[in-house]
Amino acid sequence: MTRVDLSDLVRIRARHPEAVAEAAARRRRRPLVGPSGRLMIVAADHPARGALAVGDQRYAMANRLGLLERLCTALGRPGVDGVLATADILEDLLLLGALDDKVVMGSMNRGGLAGAAFELDDRFTGHRAEDLARLGFDAGKLLLRIDYDDPGSLATLHSTARAIDEMAAHRLPVFVEPFICRRVDGVLRNDLSAEAVTRSMAIASGLAGTSAYTWLKIPVTENPDDMARVMETSTLPAVLLGGDVGDTAAGQAAAYEKWRGALQLPTVQGLVVGRSLLYPVDGDVSAAVDTAVGLL
Repeated sequence: MTRVDLSDLVRIRARHPEAVAEAAARRRRRPLVGPSGRLMIVAADHPARGALAVGDQRYAMANRLGLLERLCTALGRPGVDGVLATADILEDLLLLGALDDKVVMGSMNRGGLAGAAFELDDRFTGHRAEDLARLGFDAGKLLLRIDYDDPGSLATLHSTARAIDEMAAHRLPVFVEPFICRRVDGVLRNDLSAEAVTRSMAIASGLAGTSAYTWLKIPVTENPDDMARVMETSTLPAVLLGGDVGDTAAGQAAAYEKWRGALQLPTVQGLVVGRSLLYPVDGDVSAAVDTAVGLL
């Protein structure tokens, strides 16, 4: 695992906060889609929602030093195009010099805290379009969960549309991750049926005054055989959402096979995967990342 000097990072943050903007200005940039025509993005925006668990380890992602070391290891592997995270994590990675020649994707709405009564009134408390433009970042990502029984979804729909407009005004791509969901015994559950994923894609594709800069971030359906029909819903470019693959080697292998099949579809341009690569069952981050890159 790549080693990170935490004390040095804290010293820079405490004494030289301007170093973040300076590191952003120095960063070597690249096109969103490189020569391969595919995207492999590692996601680490979970902690800002209070979603810290990995398998049966309730606070695995709360260890920031461990998370940064895992991210630096993943970003150093061949074929990894970039990272999706909130401002605090991206700025740590900037100061560590880990974002040169990488796609940097800022996470935009984090107000819908995991398990909160207001989870679906998902306010944009993360990156704004102007922040991403100022820092020279390459894209944004937002989560759009729709529960027909929760009025908070309407507020999120409205603010999502306006955020897409603002990103387009800056000519910045925005990755929209839509779900139809519902509460089961008070816990929010995403519906991964073909019908629900199709409906969520149709809704997300039509938001805002333009879709020119909109990408979709889509889960593999419960039945992977449905994906070809589901992906016919939109012409917007899409990436696959990795999601939870369980805490066994068999579960991880099954997820890889589902991704492999869906990656053959014409609108699917890549993968955005987080915990299953950063915290693999066998602990080997490099091997997990290399396997995922191989699917592309």
